[in-house]
Amino acid sequence: MLEVEIVPVLSDNFCYLVICGETKRAAAIDPAQPEPVLARADQLGVELVAIWNTHHHFDHTGGNEALLAKKKVDVYGPADSHIPGRTHDLDEGDTIELGNLTAKVIATPGHTLDGICYHVEDALFSGDALFAAGCGRLFEGDAEMMYESLNVTLAHLPDETRLFFGHEYTEKNLGFAVDVDPENAELRARFERVKAQRPRGEHTTPSTLGVERATNPFLRCGDEALRAALRARDGGKLDNNVAVFAKLRSLRDNW
Repeated sequence: MLEVEIVPVLSDNFCYLVICGETKRAAAIDPAQPEPVLARADQLGVELVAIWNTHHHFDHTGGNEALLAKKKVDVYGPADSHIPGRTHDLDEGDTIELGNLTAKVIATPGHTLDGICYHVEDALFSGDALFAAGCGRLFEGDAEMMYESLNVTLAHLPDETRLFFGHEYTEKNLGFAVDVDPENAELRARFERVKAQRPRGEHTTPSTLGVERATNPFLRCGDEALRAALRARDGGKLDNNVAVFAKLRSLRDNW
């Protein structure tokens, strides 16, 4: 049985402890700061045996070596990438055993070329590829690559899949989403819920892929109401989904 523990690190990052409920073996996803991760593992009485990195950015891998100095664990991360302390290279379709759990690696380039997600039972750990109501900036990939990763590669996963993302950007992402998709009633309702949540210190992770497909503009590029709202801004053609995605990403980068 999968158990997930949310461990906030740095200013707005999420690390996750992925735990096998039967064996109490755990992996830390993107432990940018080792101290809170190790402390939470001790509190829960689980054995931390691995680090799983989603991509090479320092705010996701920067704690690897400090954690390794305190505890010897295996380090999994994308192949052909700078992952400090990596012991196991990962590519699309690879699997990792954690106690009685099996994680499948899904390549999702775009934010970075090496980006991967981990799919475990009903959970997807997406790093900086897919956020609640948003997606990662295109630091290394392009719009076509990122569109494909989020809207084609992940399309087979059911709506009930829980989405555990890498940063608490949800309120700002929703503000942008409402701005570009103002007729989406479900989106507006979600924004109001999150605006009430955040002052109480509540995390917005996890979401679900179903919620994202209904309210995340980067997963709704074929929606005609969204396209019409974007065309009304500057009269652009936006005659395919990748063009819509690129327009959304450009607007979000400057919002």
